[in-house]
Amino acid sequence: MNVNIPQLADTLFERTANSSWVVVFKALITTHHLMMYGNERFIQYLASRNTLFNLNNYLDKSAMQGYDMSTFIRRYSRYLNEKALSYRLVAVDFTKMKRGIDGVMRTMNAEKLLKTLPIIQNQHDALLDFDANPNELTNGVINAAFMLLFKDSIRLFAAYNEGIINLLEKYFDMKKNQCKEGLDMYKKFLSRMTKLSEFLKVAEQVGIDHGDIPDLTQAPSSLLEALEQHLASLEGKKTKEVSAASRASALSCAVSTLANTGMSLSRMDEKEKQQALEEEQARLATPSAINVDFDAVFGGKSTNWFSVLLLAFKYLDDVLQPTVPPPSQRATSANQPSGKILANDLDSSLANLVGNLGFGGTPSKKSDMQWTQPAEKKLTGGTNWQAKTSTSTTWNPNPLPTLPHMVTSVLLELLVVPGNVSALCESIGKE
Repeated sequence: MNVNIPQLADTLFERTANSSWVVVFKALITTHHLMMYGNERFIQYLASRNTLFNLNNYLDKSAMQGYDMSTFIRRYSRYLNEKALSYRLVAVDFTKMKRGIDGVMRTMNAEKLLKTLPIIQNQHDALLDFDANPNELTNGVINAAFMLLFKDSIRLFAAYNEGIINLLEKYFDMKKNQCKEGLDMYKKFLSRMTKLSEFLKVAEQVGIDHGDIPDLTQAPSSLLEALEQHLASLEGKKTKEVSAASRASALSCAVSTLANTGMSLSRMDEKEKQQALEEEQARLATPSAINVDFDAVFGGKSTNWFSVLLLAFKYLDDVLQPTVPPPSQRATSANQPSGKILANDLDSSLANLVGNLGFGGTPSKKSDMQWTQPAEKKLTGGTNWQAKTSTSTTWNPNPLPTLPHMVTSVLLELLVVPGNVSALCESIGKE
């Protein structure tokens, strides 16, 4: 949601000005992918531009392959331009609109329907004009574009099909001019269904599963005859009379056939959505980068390392807060600024802690450090209990730091001496 859409789109347009067909083709594929799966603001911005891809004369002469690829670049860019133009004209992406009995194309009035169907036809024609054969689709870049076009073709034709069903249901109630336009649109629809069938055969030959190919069934020819005769009668021409019952039967059969085609197209769309959902669920179920192999990196028990780090991060915010000593110790603390935790300055705080621990200069002997107290298992042992003071360490005689400070010291020790993980974790558990 925070992406600068104009800047993103302009960057892709700049890529299409490259002389290499590889760069241009990949920019087009990326644009198409964002139009399909990205935020809708992306295609809205493309539709609002005065100019889109200007690649009608594109030609990469640097290699023999560039000539063939340039042909597909010109075709592909025309389709993307047409897709954006369609959105500008109707303010909706035909491949994403609501479908079904109460869908957009099925509930549209006759006047608006006759204006919308030609827009779908133009986009559909631009898609099928990509016209790649199976041998050409062995190229990975062309194949990537073809797969996006294949998915668009299913969704676009589903909207087209529902618009035609709506047209047929309203046809016999239309005016003469509307019937003339409607009949022409229906004939074009039949020819485009044939072209789409050829397109889907290519898709099957390049590896798309047969179950993912929808069944396209044309309405019986009797319907076309009924439509032509009805228009002829409106124009006052002599024609063979068709009974109302016969006409209603042909219309019902045609609508039923096209509805079955629509259901087949929708099943393919739902199958893809389900597959995408399963892939997303599998991705979320996969363990993230959080599961680092500490054994391989540091050696020792990874559980102890992870526990220490979690505990350190838990109290990290407390370390950054200023420490206010008791009144009896304020004078001493004022004379020893090096041991003070600086507020909101993690680097300085850690540097001071490192100085107090004696990491600079001569290191203290590891055997002298007594992080645990074997004789005591509790920090509280009654009214007369007193903390035992070790005289063999090089620690300053300041009071024992609070738990957040202890955690920071432990984290620093871990970074310097990773081998002490088990002892340190045990100490933290007791403290």
